[in-house]
Amino acid sequence: MHRVTITLDDDLMAKLDKIIEARGYQNRSEAIRDLARIGIQQTSQEAGSADHCVAAMIYTYDHSKRDLPKKLAQNFHGHHDLSRATLHVHLDHDNCLEVAILNGKPADVQHVADHVFAERGVRYGRVVMIPPDVD
Repeated sequence: MHRVTITLDDDLMAKLDKIIEARGYQNRSEAIRDLARIGIQQTSQEAGSADHCVAAMIYTYDHSKRDLPKKLAQNFHGHHDLSRATLHVHLDHDNCLEVAILNGKPADVQHVADHVFAERGVRYGRVVMIPPDVD
């Protein structure tokens, strides 16, 4: 393990200390290590450097939009090789939340997510990719 010294402005340090307290870290080093890992994973994900990933795709949509539930189902059936599971929650009379677990190449997962998020009536979308070799 290496010892590193960094300089942070007061505002950033205060925010970091709040995270440390809220998450129950024993010290600042643990928090900074976790934040560094998250940053590295995001950078790797954005670069598409992993050959394979497991992903959670989270989105909300208005199920009353014409043909939207049908289009979403067709999208998943068209990519059945990536889809592992889906959780569906009714938020209110019109809105639903879905969490889909996908497994495959990052580019393929992103392709599915882009198509889902682009559908009219999908209000929020985010995909989190996790490479299989997370340290």
